[in-house]
Amino acid sequence: MESREAGFERGYDVGVLRKLDAVSRDPNAIDQIESKVRLGGSKSRMRSALHDVMAGDGASFGEYCGVETAAHFKAGEEAEFRAITTAAGVYDLSWRAKIAVTGEDRVRWMNGMVTNNIRDLKPGFGNYNFLLNAKGRILGDLYVYNRGDSLWIDTEQSQTAELLKTLEHFIIMDDVELREISEQISALAVQGPEAKRVLAGVGIEVPQLEPMQFAEMEWSGAGITVTPMESAEFATYEIWGSAATLSQLWNALIAAGAQPVGTRALEMFRVMSGVPKYGVDIRDSDLPQETKQEHALDFTKGCYIGQEIVERIRSRGAVHRMFTGFMVAEGAPERGTKLVAGGTEVGTITSVERVPTRDVGTRRLALGYIRREALERGDEITFAGGRVTPHPLPFAFE
Repeated sequence: MESREAGFERGYDVGVLRKLDAVSRDPNAIDQIESKVRLGGSKSRMRSALHDVMAGDGASFGEYCGVETAAHFKAGEEAEFRAITTAAGVYDLSWRAKIAVTGEDRVRWMNGMVTNNIRDLKPGFGNYNFLLNAKGRILGDLYVYNRGDSLWIDTEQSQTAELLKTLEHFIIMDDVELREISEQISALAVQGPEAKRVLAGVGIEVPQLEPMQFAEMEWSGAGITVTPMESAEFATYEIWGSAATLSQLWNALIAAGAQPVGTRALEMFRVMSGVPKYGVDIRDSDLPQETKQEHALDFTKGCYIGQEIVERIRSRGAVHRMFTGFMVAEGAPERGTKLVAGGTEVGTITSVERVPTRDVGTRRLALGYIRREALERGDEITFAGGRVTPHPLPFAFE
């Protein structure tokens, strides 16, 4: 761990250094930190805030990220996938949680907790982050948005309890308060090349925004927040607001031509896009650079928990394994399938989906990890009963 004096010289945050010093001196220090967190609501399995309107549209329900939400609708998951890639679809995001971070020290404190630059995050913008332990292993992923007088954390509902537990341990002498606001703020998304037209059709004229920049707007007499996500090819607009407002908006979007979409189609799209999911493709044994999510890292922000390991990996120039895509040439691998080259295990499948193509066909795509040397040598990669071909991410929609 970097010394306190070296940290001062490099402009690191004093409060963060104090926290890291305490943990390094006493492994039980984390458990001795008083909680300042106030949680709102239970973390048992919950029902989507949009459950009733989705049921009215014929949804079949299932669990996703700890929330009972629509798995698919009457049209079926392949038709829904085509809607979000060739037309416009609307889907529930109640499986995303919102946590408000307030207090005078919120920016400094959050900057010392996560991997991206919160210190220089402008009001009206967000960024993607990892939360690490002191060994640089990933404890969770989250977006952080600067709303001026507060920061908002956006993460999966299934991660919320553990993330809050970890974060609250590091509120020591800081003026910081965490408050879960998922019961007050829900979300939906409109996605596809026709998304902006459909939104305009219900009276939401989206201004020109950068990815993860957000705008406060009014719709049907109620306040909403609109923010585009990162994909340039597949326009996606998240909309945040009260459950009552979003239920009304859901019906309006369907009437304007958006097709209702469930999580099965979203999983197909996630795999095609090469987006790793925490708890599935990203585990607490993984290091940030292994996941290939460079947009979650900032190497100029200074000290944060796990920063020493991340910087050491960067200085050495590489990791031994990396996250990548796989085209399934033969067989039907499952999550957890071990990959082999020349009789030696070289990787693991973490996600696999049969993804529709532009015409009427499908192809089996997978995500996972592979040893760097096997990838560089161009080895034939097999598994029990089949063969895969490594493929850069994202996959093209063909």
